[in-house]
Amino acid sequence: MGMVTKLGATSAVVIFTKSSCCISHSIETRSFGANSTIYELDTHPNEKQMEKALMELGCQPSVPAIFIGKELVGGANEIMSLNVRGKLKQLFIRANAIWV
Repeated sequence: MGMVTKLGATSAVVIFTKSSCCISHSIETRSFGANSTIYELDTHPNEKQMEKALMELGCQPSVPAIFIGKELVGGANEIMSLNVRGKLKQLFIRANAIWV
């Protein structure tokens, strides 16, 4: 878990994905222009350990998993819900990921 949380804190927005996941791709494009750091697990040497750690943090399925402002926000459901309620943009602003 330590590696995932450490990587999740390296940028204002960090997204853990898999190249084969179409939901991950749609999440990457909904970031309001935020400069996201993206880790594709299926190309990472520690893929299995990172996937297990994300699941232990509560991500079911493990990807996409989104950290905003060094905190795990969750997966696709949480991001879409925040976006529909108009709260996602505010998280990006507070994390200094975008400026208005």
